[in-house]
This record gives sequence, structure tokens and C-alpha cells, in this order.
Amino acid sequence: MQRLGRRNKPCYRIVVADTRTKRQGTYLENVGTYDPIAQDRAKQVKVLVERVHAWVAKGAQMSDSVRQLVKRATKEAAAKPVAAKA
Repeated sequence: MQRLGRRNKPCYRIVVADTRTKRQGTYLENVGTYDPIAQDRAKQVKVLVERVHAWVAKGAQMSDSVRQLVKRATKEAAAKPVAAKA
């Protein structure tokens, strides 16, 4: 996760990065965002779950905090009703 935002207003970018790069360095792909300040819980976490699973299948390892956010995003996506086309 890369920290963005300003002082006392954090926002995080969930990224796929090589272990040899710096923490705030370049990354391979941006797979989501996390905004802990957002009032609406559904707007706090936005993750491209399919891309995360694709990277994990290629051998990427998630940090503990990212694992929790992906689990939360998966639950919210499953609970969200799908709108039927008319």
C-alpha cells in the first residue's frame, strides 16, 4: 500500500510492487484504493478483486492489511444486489 493524501487525511493506493523497489517507488499495477476517512463504508475500499487474484496466481503475496481489505471488498461485492437489465 502506498500512502497518499496530506497530513491527518490519509488515503492509500493498493498496488502490486516488486520487493526490490522502494516503499513509495514504482509499482507494477494499481489494483485499488482505500480511504479510511470516507463516511460511507462502501466507498472506503475499492479493489479490482479479479486483478488481485490474477497476481496472487502468478506468485504475488499480499500483506496482512491488504488481505483484510480484499476480503472486505469481496464480501461487499457479494452482498451488493445485481441490477437486472430491462
